Amino acid sequence: MRTALQLLLLLAVAAVPGSLFPQRPANPAVVTQYLKDNPDTGPWLDRFQLFDVFSSVWFSAIYLLLFTSLVGCVIPRTRAHLKSLKAPPPRTPRNLSRLPQHGYLTLHSNPSEKTSEAPTPGDAIADAALLLKKSGYRVNTRDMDTSQPSVGAERGFTKEAGNLLFHTALIGVLVSVAVGGMFGYRGQKLIVEGEGFTNSLIGYDSFAPGTNFDENSLTPFALTLKDFDVVFNRDEPATYGQPLDFTAAMTVQENPAAAPVDQTLKVNSPIGIGGANIYLVGNGYAPLITVRDGEGNIAFSGPVPSQPTDTAYTSTVVIKAPDAQPEQLGFVGFFLPTAVVDSTGLAFGSDPDPFNPQLNLNSYYGDLGLDDGTPVSVYQLDTTDLTQLNGRDNPAGGIVLGAEQTYDLPDGKGSITFDGLKRFIALDITYDPGKIGALVFSTLALTGLILSLVTARRRAWITAHTNPDGTTELEYGFLARGEDHGLKAEAAKIRARLISRWPAAASLPATAHPTGKAHHVP
Repeated sequence: MRTALQLLLLLAVAAVPGSLFPQRPANPAVVTQYLKDNPDTGPWLDRFQLFDVFSSVWFSAIYLLLFTSLVGCVIPRTRAHLKSLKAPPPRTPRNLSRLPQHGYLTLHSNPSEKTSEAPTPGDAIADAALLLKKSGYRVNTRDMDTSQPSVGAERGFTKEAGNLLFHTALIGVLVSVAVGGMFGYRGQKLIVEGEGFTNSLIGYDSFAPGTNFDENSLTPFALTLKDFDVVFNRDEPATYGQPLDFTAAMTVQENPAAAPVDQTLKVNSPIGIGGANIYLVGNGYAPLITVRDGEGNIAFSGPVPSQPTDTAYTSTVVIKAPDAQPEQLGFVGFFLPTAVVDSTGLAFGSDPDPFNPQLNLNSYYGDLGLDDGTPVSVYQLDTTDLTQLNGRDNPAGGIVLGAEQTYDLPDGKGSITFDGLKRFIALDITYDPGKIGALVFSTLALTGLILSLVTARRRAWITAHTNPDGTTELEYGFLARGEDHGLKAEAAKIRARLISRWPAAASLPATAHPTGKAHHVP
């Protein structure tokens, strides 16, 4: 058990780098940028798998050791618990006065049973055993045919059962998490209004499969974004322009043979389909752009998702036209939903709603580096080997486009048109086959923990003998396994029930016991 606790603490410590360094499964682009920004330390961190902490060899080793330790802890304890369930309560101690809770009762006749004689020691122990059994104890009477019979009782086995349930459930949680990590997946997809997505590997923008993931296990569901609506605060001056609600109207088709169904996607209200959950994690604007090359042909046409940078949805934009002739064209700049120009001529965004949309761009021509097979982010434009056409510091000036406006590029390189505006949403699609098991076992672990905390393991013994005056005297003692602040109250409760069964003599002084031995009556 000590080893399991140490490994659990070590696992928590080992998870810390996962929050300090960007993780490749969650955001590979950030990891790539980190490696570029830190050429000296980055490769060493990568060698130690600090960008893949939760799938690293050392994290997996701790995980497997914890699993093994828990199994090694639970199996022998389960055997010992089953053995203790079958075993009778321990023998009655010779000296009950050494127990934490101890006392005597002198029994007289019971008027309700119309007899003038006190109960015999055997009858008293039989009745005491029945009383303890009703109180939840497992009882065992001894020496009933002698002059000093006794009963031993024990309760609280639920405490150890709860403890075993807790540790067994922890093993179940580990197995469930492992199943999710092996056979699950997580992917990201950006969808523009009017466009759709089919659940296939080629359809994802980024995809992180489990170690044993099978591409054929993907459920062929399809999604279409019909409309996306954002409600901004227009009533409170202090929070004016802050988003209040995001609503995505989706059309969902579970498989090619199923009928499309309209569903609503909101933040913290995912859509579940094909065992996967679809979460709304981001949104922004996608300007509709048409780029014509120097020969007058359309080199690019369609929505260009922008990346918001502030609450006014000021967004960065990158446009690439690799099919332009005679030179490839690229544009980089920012989009303003509501553009306002200050006294110096600088434009800035003042509102997240598109009251005055505007594009501000720099243009370049040359080799965009898309033909050599090297992966390149669609949200970045490497201008190192490009020639600039437009820019604020360029004689031609920067490109400023309002809605439905066209700008002709210098030197007859072509033109760019701002045709309109759409919204887009960013989706996080996760499939975790172990989540139900993790929920069930987590609930069982919590149940077991509660049972182990609220249940007390207690033992009780009661002996009886006949005094010289013909009365029957009971001596009882209570013992707890571990610290039990309720043991005194338990002893008082059992004593009260014994008194209600037989009229008892008043408590004797500590030195007044017939045998001359001191005793304690609580």
